[in-house]
Amino acid sequence: MKRSSKAWDTIKYATLALAAFAILFPPYIIVVNAFKTKDEFHSKSPIALPDSFLYLKNFAQAFKQADMTSAFGNTLLIIAVTLVLNILIGSAFCYAVGRFDFKFKGPLVGLFLFATIIPSITTQVVNYKTVQMLDLTNNLMGPVLIYVGADILQIYIFLQFIRSIPYELDESAMLEGASLIRIFRSIIFPLLAPATATIIILKTISIYNDMFIPFLYLPRAEHVVVSTSLMRFFGVNSGDWQMISSAILIIMIPTAVLYMFLQKYIFAGVTSGAVK
Repeated sequence: MKRSSKAWDTIKYATLALAAFAILFPPYIIVVNAFKTKDEFHSKSPIALPDSFLYLKNFAQAFKQADMTSAFGNTLLIIAVTLVLNILIGSAFCYAVGRFDFKFKGPLVGLFLFATIIPSITTQVVNYKTVQMLDLTNNLMGPVLIYVGADILQIYIFLQFIRSIPYELDESAMLEGASLIRIFRSIIFPLLAPATATIIILKTISIYNDMFIPFLYLPRAEHVVVSTSLMRFFGVNSGDWQMISSAILIIMIPTAVLYMFLQKYIFAGVTSGAVK
């Protein structure tokens, strides 16, 4: 029995060590190569340490070559508009569905459930034709329309929280003469703060890391975002890998800081909604 237990523990720790290596090895490669000169990169092994971690020329050059100022600005604009629309539309929709009974309520919610099982890649042609018809290709609002209309994450999170809010609060407000809009604005929406924080974090990270939609809908150079800015370091047959590593580190900093300080809100928000 003890031998079996020790063997099982060995397998578990070996699996954990392998998983940790698989997760940490790619960032390690990026970090060590970001501080190498071009000659170092070609003369040393990719896993070898650089001569100095104080060589910062790559970062300055990568920031300029990738036009990171425009990339961060465009990305921030897309995220801000998307979050505002997602939160307003999602919370209002879930308030109506979670609080009132009306005809076709069940099928309506069922359509949202059905949408989650459709692979997003199969709808790209229709999405592109729709955005093109609205003349929103090569426009920052094109990706915003896709992010708002094709992602229903906020629906499920808001709906879980709204269903956990006692309906007696609505009834008390109605007795005081509050309208439905006033109830939503003054009572329901403030109580959705944990859900709102969760959506803001998850959507921000998702949009920030997405490359496919910006690459498809924003081909012009002035519409570069942080993900597509990396493509400026690739040629037809090769890439400037030490510059790419530096650019990746620059791009990783905001999401790493965001996740480091707000991870407890991600887990708390999702877990709280699931339990309720």
